[in-house]
Amino acid sequence: MKFLICTLILFSFAIAPTHAKAETPPNIVLLLSDDQAWTDYSFMGHEAIQTPNLDALARRSAVFRRGYVPTALCRPSLATLLTGHYASTHGITGNDPSPKYAKPDSKLYDARRAQLISYLDRFDTVPELLGKRGYLSHQSGKLWEGSYTNAGFTDGMTRGFPNPGGRHGDDGLTIGRQGIEPIAEFVDKAVAAKKPFFLWYAPFLPHSPHNPPERILSKYKTDGRTDSVAKYFAMCEWFDETCGDVMKLIDDKGQRDNTLFVYLTDNGWIQDPNSSKYAMRSKQTPYEGGIRTPIMYSWPGKIIPGERTELATSLDIAPTMLAAAGQTIPDGLPGLNLLPNLETGAAIERDRIFGESFAHDVADIENPEASLLFRWVIEGKWKLLLTYDGETNRYTSTHPRTEKGPQLFDLIADPAEKTNLASDNPKVVAKLAREIEKWYPVKERKTITSAP
Repeated sequence: MKFLICTLILFSFAIAPTHAKAETPPNIVLLLSDDQAWTDYSFMGHEAIQTPNLDALARRSAVFRRGYVPTALCRPSLATLLTGHYASTHGITGNDPSPKYAKPDSKLYDARRAQLISYLDRFDTVPELLGKRGYLSHQSGKLWEGSYTNAGFTDGMTRGFPNPGGRHGDDGLTIGRQGIEPIAEFVDKAVAAKKPFFLWYAPFLPHSPHNPPERILSKYKTDGRTDSVAKYFAMCEWFDETCGDVMKLIDDKGQRDNTLFVYLTDNGWIQDPNSSKYAMRSKQTPYEGGIRTPIMYSWPGKIIPGERTELATSLDIAPTMLAAAGQTIPDGLPGLNLLPNLETGAAIERDRIFGESFAHDVADIENPEASLLFRWVIEGKWKLLLTYDGETNRYTSTHPRTEKGPQLFDLIADPAEKTNLASDNPKVVAKLAREIEKWYPVKERKTITSAP
């Protein structure tokens, strides 16, 4: 009998599953700048702007200096981060329905606003998917798609449309500009509950109004620099300061070692030196000043810090964050899960990235092509822009379609895109145009091939 009992005990150990403690999923902090050029950081080489906190993050991050957003406008760019899809797929291509076809504040206009927000329901958002892994999530700053709960966050600040004043962040837009106390309260809650957490920190910074504290602005007031430029430079430093507050909060709570930080900007900005507005070839355009951004990933002991030379896109962020959390990545996402490459240092196997530009106002909320202005591809040193005849609505002056034909740039030799090389390289143009067409076949819009 003793032999039988011992045999059964040994057998039970042999067949019993191992219950090694599962690795704790990391906290995830998304730091998101609003309207900032890819050049406007100390670590990116700017001669004046001081960004000591983001510089420190860069030193402990995998840094993609050639990072891009596929659409250079805040609402579609943020929807891409929530869903992992291109604007032409998620359907939120602009900031507002066109007032040309429905008077603002009319019932029809509000119905179209609601329909655009409803497009988010077609996807499992990142905070929803993280919630299935036990995450608590907090939204602060910019958010267009209704309330924070509509986007899948467990906690947050934005009331959203149809609440009075709900549009692009409402109450959430105070974050950073008026401190980060709501985030601190949330982190305390998550840590006390022993839950992993996801922070969406998308402050209204350095976005206009450019009204930085005088203690920062005074650093940038110099002879030969206009007030508008000085204010914008100071806003970049103010944003950096608030990122430092968030990072210090994570450190003070003892959470740094198990926190994945992700950094990018929603779209670019080139300050007009003579006004508070942005210059041409920046926000809303497919030029480097509109779509390029540094993208950083930091996770101590997991991600190898250092400069990455490959192309990166914000489409990669959703699958990479989900992979870090141990969550299954939805089928059909166009971005790549970069985590294995970031952990090993292996090269990213990708030849090219794509993007698209639409008008600020959505001409037809059920047909993205109605507002299509550009499609683009970057492959190696080459960048090709194709121009389309979509409707620009009330923001026509911000879309530089004066050069109507294909535009080809050598981004390594000419990152400012001063010289169009299309006429000298017709085979390159034809090849890249075919790649664009394979990626996203346009059905209705016409390509503009030459100036009228």
